[in-house]
Amino acid sequence: MTRISPLPYSSARTAVGAGLLTVVLLGLAPDAHADDGGAAEPPAPPQGAAAAAHKAAADDGTLGTLARFFARDGAVTAKKAEPRVKGGAVPVYTLSKDFVAAKSASRAAGRPVAELELFASEAVSSDGQRASVMSARTPKGWRVVNIATGADETRYAAKGAAKAPGGTVFQEPQIDAWYVLDGTRVLPLDPDARKAVGAGGTGLGAYHARVHKAYADKLPGSGYDRKGLAGGFGPKKGNNTFEAASTANTRTSDGSTSALGAVGASAAAVAVAAGGTWLVRRRVRPSHG
Repeated sequence: MTRISPLPYSSARTAVGAGLLTVVLLGLAPDAHADDGGAAEPPAPPQGAAAAAHKAAADDGTLGTLARFFARDGAVTAKKAEPRVKGGAVPVYTLSKDFVAAKSASRAAGRPVAELELFASEAVSSDGQRASVMSARTPKGWRVVNIATGADETRYAAKGAAKAPGGTVFQEPQIDAWYVLDGTRVLPLDPDARKAVGAGGTGLGAYHARVHKAYADKLPGSGYDRKGLAGGFGPKKGNNTFEAASTANTRTSDGSTSALGAVGASAAAVAVAAGGTWLVRRRVRPSHG
């Protein structure tokens, strides 16, 4: 099950409307650039953050919502869903706006390719359904800000660790692509990533050139953003919530939907803190043209 994570271009996770860029990326050849200086490592998660995120994901209130979430299509009743949180919370990194904004590969070289977005925990129901429970720190402490079908976050974290031990797993959410940064190489972890950078991956210079060309003029505050086109599908209209949310969404290849389509994680977290409401939605996937 594929999905789109909250977009990374939410300006310290507070801007709303930096939705999915359904841009057709032509991509550069994997070795189009040889100017691949090392990228800075993303800041490590705060001590205790993973444990706090897991606690929020596994509390009784979240489990109750998960039961209703797993029962949404009638495959199982909420009473019999018996959700449980499996394993610990993993950090979720997304493509960094600072890396994208850099005007050249040499300027991008010292900037982290990705930045920490939130934490994800895998939840499982009695009938085998899986979901990602995403938690973020809010002014009122750690809260769940999203639930989405599937378990991409934990699955790709494990896949990336196996492919490049010690590397940073991150998502380019605009095309739903997952990668692992292995030194100066960006290696693909899923079909969308392989389409973008090739089966053997690409160097940092080539990767920067591609994402800068695709997204640099679509960051918060750009004309594209001000017109409400940051989702690639026009101004927000309607919603498709399971429990509570007000955000646009796009169609998926498998008919599923997601939370946080056009709302950044921290925006959702602020909404949680302010109104006690958090987003619960099935996954979305961008249209690739």
